[in-house]
Amino acid sequence: MAKKRKQAAAPATPQKPLIDISEDEQWRIIRDSGVLKTISSKEERSAQPQAPEELLSPFTLEVFAALALIIPFSSLLLMMEILVHYQYGRKPTFEELADRMIPGVPIIAITIFYSNRYKNTRPVQAGFFLLGTVCGARLIYMINWANWRHNMKMLPPLATAWIYGIAQLNLGPAVASLAIVGALTWYKGWKLSI
Repeated sequence: MAKKRKQAAAPATPQKPLIDISEDEQWRIIRDSGVLKTISSKEERSAQPQAPEELLSPFTLEVFAALALIIPFSSLLLMMEILVHYQYGRKPTFEELADRMIPGVPIIAITIFYSNRYKNTRPVQAGFFLLGTVCGARLIYMINWANWRHNMKMLPPLATAWIYGIAQLNLGPAVASLAIVGALTWYKGWKLSI
């Protein structure tokens, strides 16, 4: 029994591999199999962060770009509605504001979504220039000459459209549009406050 324990306690000798291949030959086989190339290309793909354009479809990017404008311009319309009411000494009720915002926000959303898609084309830039110039001149004219009920109804959407038109214009046409409105205001002697 003691002999069996001594034999069991003796360290096992390492076994020789079935086929003896040199280390250079092993590396050649690995390189020829292409295993290293697939592993390194997977590591490179996982290490490089993907651009947002690769992760999202073009339509999704358009929706996000439109939402980034719809939310502030809807808030601008609401703020203009509240300011015009307070300008004329009236406190707006929730129902009055809801009656104006429920039809106004979808119109703003549709307009922004479709115009934002083509905002860098010449015809759309010309439309924005016309919108900015006409809405700005009409807004200042109405402040000076229209009655208070008409102003309460028309000024918030006009102000929102004017600001949207100027915001979407390129810098040169935006400055030119504002200069035309300013020159017309100066020439006619209009005031900018009620």
